[in-house]
Amino acid sequence: MTPMSCPLPSHTPGSDAGCTIFVKLWQFDTDDRTQFHKDMEAELGAPENGVATAILHRDMRETVTFSSLEGGATMTSDATGGAEILVISGTAAVNGEALRQNAWLRLPDGSALTATAGAEGATLWMKTGHLPYAKAPQV
Repeated sequence: MTPMSCPLPSHTPGSDAGCTIFVKLWQFDTDDRTQFHKDMEAELGAPENGVATAILHRDMRETVTFSSLEGGATMTSDATGGAEILVISGTAAVNGEALRQNAWLRLPDGSALTATAGAEGATLWMKTGHLPYAKAPQV
């Protein structure tokens, strides 16, 4: 029996101090090879009604944002094309469902979004518009 060779990974996520990694299969279109690095908090705009947002990526199919909500602040979106939300920190009620840190939620196309931060506030990662184009890669 000969040993099988394994391909080297194309990236090695992590940090010297340690980290939690959110893995989302088929996150990117297979034709999208653009790589970049952003400090999400440094990208935040001035808060409006307790919500500060940074646009991390936008193209014709999707928009990816990072938002910081002060305690009790509410963020809304028409979520055209569907939405996926990850609670990075704090708590939030999304369309009435209580979510804690590391919770993830997908809303189908046509579902509006209302997210209200808990008393301690919340940070949210959100991707919208992409669900009509989502498909498993061809094997």
